[in-house]
Amino acid sequence: MRFTVRVLVLLFGCVVAPLHAVHGQSSADTFTLDARVALDMYRATVEARLQGVLATTRIIAATPEARSADWTRVREPLAALAASTPDSAAVWFVRPEGSYFTVEKGATGESLRERAYFADLLAGRDVVGALVISKSTGKRSLIVASPVVADGKMAGAVGVSLDAASVAASLDGALGLPKDIIFYALDGKGRTAIHRAGDLIFAFPSDVGSPTLGDAVKTMLAQPEGVVRYAYGGSDRTAVFRHSALTGWVLVLGKAHAAPEL
Repeated sequence: MRFTVRVLVLLFGCVVAPLHAVHGQSSADTFTLDARVALDMYRATVEARLQGVLATTRIIAATPEARSADWTRVREPLAALAASTPDSAAVWFVRPEGSYFTVEKGATGESLRERAYFADLLAGRDVVGALVISKSTGKRSLIVASPVVADGKMAGAVGVSLDAASVAASLDGALGLPKDIIFYALDGKGRTAIHRAGDLIFAFPSDVGSPTLGDAVKTMLAQPEGVVRYAYGGSDRTAVFRHSALTGWVLVLGKAHAAPEL
């Protein structure tokens, strides 16, 4: 962790100033030179966090307990998963018709069938990064789930609803970014999945920012990676972005910059 913080300080502090002095670049241009390195670190940290949860849901989904679809049997491994996942809002098992159980509540009496991601689970596909308001907790949640297959048929799915605000806060601590750097992620619809400013999680930037931010979001959704500039909160900002193959999110690292001196 100390190494990560030191690298980021160099990237956004000591390195930026000399480059500006020697080459006469604006702070916006200078930011992009080394921010891509930090963006890769950010992307790797996000994906490692979610990939770790996914690896565990896959393991549990392959167990005899999960394939039995018997809640009294599958609850034990899911309880162990809940205990080892600090950012979890709920850990659950869902049956093919949509009824589901959580470690915290047992049978919920509700259904996940209308959730958009449920069709992927029924089709035998993992889900990583779907955004929902949890039915069981009411929290803004990120879904990681794996289908359970028994005798060639979908017998259910095991999943984790991660508290998006908690994930963002733990990423903030892990990354150790300077205070003037902002990080966030957008899903395929342009909705904020995670954000260093927790109150912006699940907001649509195009609804809360300037027209230039709306244009920047369109660019970020359309292109696999790049650099955008926009105005937000009374300052001009430069951001680098790259898509995540694991989640389908656009991961963004940005910085407010001052106007060049005359």
